[in-house]
Amino acid sequence: MTQLDIIQPNNPTLRKRARPVTRFDDSVQELIDNMIETMRAASGVGLAAPQVNQSLRLAVIETPPDFDQEGQEIEDSRELFVIINPEITWKSRKMVDGIEGCLSIPGYVGEVSRHEAVRVQALDRRGKKLNLRLKDWTARIFQHEIDHLNGVLYIDRLTDPENFWTEEAFQKQFADDDEEQPIVIEAD
Repeated sequence: MTQLDIIQPNNPTLRKRARPVTRFDDSVQELIDNMIETMRAASGVGLAAPQVNQSLRLAVIETPPDFDQEGQEIEDSRELFVIINPEITWKSRKMVDGIEGCLSIPGYVGEVSRHEAVRVQALDRRGKKLNLRLKDWTARIFQHEIDHLNGVLYIDRLTDPENFWTEEAFQKQFADDDEEQPIVIEAD
């Protein structure tokens, strides 16, 4: 497997609606494997094909791990999804603000309002239909990755332009808060 280059917003591929995947041949399987390796190497939880300069409606997502009472990662608690030609078929009315990052915008985070729950129809890596009911952080990650397939970046959905920080400034700003510190996810 090969780690792929992750493009940044100055590349026009990130701003275009990606093309549907119509073949599930070896080249697509190789792309999927390389995207999974690239996402993991970058410590991301999702990666869309446009982020590796491939205008295809394809994304890989790996949910964050669960932790035990001692704070140790629970083995095999992450779930890996490959979604092809995904469509959000239902969105909850309830919106939830959360902090997001993106592998295509390294070093920055921002507050984005997303639907608390969504339903997604897609195909898996072999072309089999998936019907997924998602909520909380997993729903957020799916919405973020599907946005990429439509040429939308999280910075387009900020709750306010002021709610965009460098990772360092964000950590400093919220380090002294009495409230629980927001969780930052690298959605890509």
